[in-house]
Amino acid sequence: MTREIIEGIQTIEREKGIESGTLIEALEDALLAAYKKTPGAARHATVELDQDTGDFRVFSIDLPGDIEERLVDEARERAIDALEQQEEETGEKSHVLVTDEELTIDLTDVPEDVIQREEVTPDDFGRIAAQTAKQVILQRIREAEREMMYDEYIDRVTEVVTGIVQ
Repeated sequence: MTREIIEGIQTIEREKGIESGTLIEALEDALLAAYKKTPGAARHATVELDQDTGDFRVFSIDLPGDIEERLVDEARERAIDALEQQEEETGEKSHVLVTDEELTIDLTDVPEDVIQREEVTPDDFGRIAAQTAKQVILQRIREAEREMMYDEYIDRVTEVVTGIVQ
C-alpha cells in the first residue's frame, strides 16, 4: 500500500467529516477481513497500519490451547449477548449462526510472553479478498455517517422540525 491510501482517508475525512481514527480502524478491519479470505490464513491475526507511510503488516497470533479456548468462549458469550440485546430492541428473533472463525477475541488481558506473533503479510490479495475489504470499508463509512446524523438530531427529540425530502 502506498501513501495514496492515507491521502484518500484524509480526503474522506474532509469531505464527509468522519474522524480519521474511525477510517483507519475501518481500513485495518478491512485488511484483516481480506487476509482471512486468503488461502492458508491463520485463525487469529492482527493488522498494524503505519499511518505515516500507509504500509501495513499482518501478524498471526498463536496462543496456548487453554487460553485460546477461554478467549473463544468469552467472545462467543459477547456475540450471543449482543444478538440477544438486538432481539430485545427490535422484537424480532435473530437467526444468525455464530461460528468460531468469525469471533473477535480480546487479547488485552493476555500476557505478552504467552502470545507468539509471526508476520504473515501476503504479497497481494485476491479478487474476493479485495471485494471483502471494499465492502467492510464502505459499510464502516455508512455506519459513521448514520451515527453523525443521529448525533446531530438526538438533541431535538421533542421538537417539531421542518425539512425537505429529496
